[in-house]
Amino acid sequence: MNQPLAYVHPGAKIAKNVVIEPFTTIHNNVEIGEGTWIGSNVTIMEGARIGKNCNIFPGAVISAVPQDLKFGGEDSLAIIGDNTTVRECVTVNRGTIASGVTKIGKNCLIMATAHIAHDCHIGDNVIIVNGVLLGGHVTVGDFAIIGGLSAVHQFINIGEHAMISGGSLLRKDVPPFTKAAKEPLSYVGINSVGLRRRGFSTEKIREIQDIYRILYQKNYNTTQALSIIEAEMEATPERDEIILFIRNSSRGVMKGYTGIY
Repeated sequence: MNQPLAYVHPGAKIAKNVVIEPFTTIHNNVEIGEGTWIGSNVTIMEGARIGKNCNIFPGAVISAVPQDLKFGGEDSLAIIGDNTTVRECVTVNRGTIASGVTKIGKNCLIMATAHIAHDCHIGDNVIIVNGVLLGGHVTVGDFAIIGGLSAVHQFINIGEHAMISGGSLLRKDVPPFTKAAKEPLSYVGINSVGLRRRGFSTEKIREIQDIYRILYQKNYNTTQALSIIEAEMEATPERDEIILFIRNSSRGVMKGYTGIY
């Protein structure tokens, strides 16, 4: 480290082989793990916990106080997992008393100018593309991809392996394994390409397709569809994950695409 043109608060805990470029500011109560690179003009504020082998690009602001009028200055954290890359001008706010933490998992890619608000919980291997805006309390499952310039309403849940089209407006939850597009945001199929790349078998992909056909293409209401899925589909981790996600949705899940604009 030893970068004379960067400011590091004496109370920050920085691993010995962290690289901090010039004109970066690191506040008190910050922890940064081994092998991490912090670019120029980055601001890392109180409550940041950054893992090993991360890359934080110029202009990023990590762990700023929430943009929430209810925030009362309580102690909270912003956690970034190992091997995650945060590109230029990304903003990650720390949590509030609601959960105490904003968390980004391991092996994620957060592209330039994205905003991750207070109390968001992002899983592992997630890709958030340029200009995405996440409102407070959003959860994103492992391996999900959110296309550029999408805006996600607060308290939305996005399931594992979901793929969101660029420029989307998310007002409803997006179930796992699906592709979401159109306006209003709608089911347009399952993320079969992504699932295949991640080692899902043809049989498993077909099983997931069959579940969503019942849910979205058979003209059942959600309660009827879930009852049929439980009665007729073999119990598997994927089936149970889909059922649990939909039953736990407080905002409701996105609808099927009708072709009507």
